[in-house]
Amino acid sequence: MTTRNPTDKKKEPTTKRPINLKKEIDKLKKEIKEKDQQLLRSIADFQNYQKRMEKLLLLKEEETKKKYIAELIDINELLKKALEDNNPKEGLKLMITNIENFFEKENIKYIDCVGKKFDHNFHHALTTLEKDDCEDNTIIEEVKKGYMMNDKLLRPSHVVVSKKKDK
Repeated sequence: MTTRNPTDKKKEPTTKRPINLKKEIDKLKKEIKEKDQQLLRSIADFQNYQKRMEKLLLLKEEETKKKYIAELIDINELLKKALEDNNPKEGLKLMITNIENFFEKENIKYIDCVGKKFDHNFHHALTTLEKDDCEDNTIIEEVKKGYMMNDKLLRPSHVVVSKKKDK
């Protein structure tokens, strides 16, 4: 059996390996620092984007308010003129025409419902009436008009719905 001498060890160049590791560590530290800076810039860009979008949304909201307030001002002026007029019917007719033109421009449409089947998506049933001469769930009276805007419900029609009498 041979015994090993501690001096028999294979000697590796100790100076090269630590230098290479140190270079590698420095390189990795530099990469981490660059990635960190990139991440911070990306976060700052995103925060700036969020602020720009918030400002843009507020601006759009303000523009929309201005548009509708201007229409309300016109209606208010017409109401005042109709009130001062000896024949207010003409002023009221003009105002109704003005409102209907606005509705048309904004694609707001009346829901035609009398005589049609009740649909909970477009109608709100106030009550039911028992009748012999009607089909079940047919709208027999409209209490309050319903409106759609661009195929989306603004307000449901408030209606009275028929129910067949039990025999």
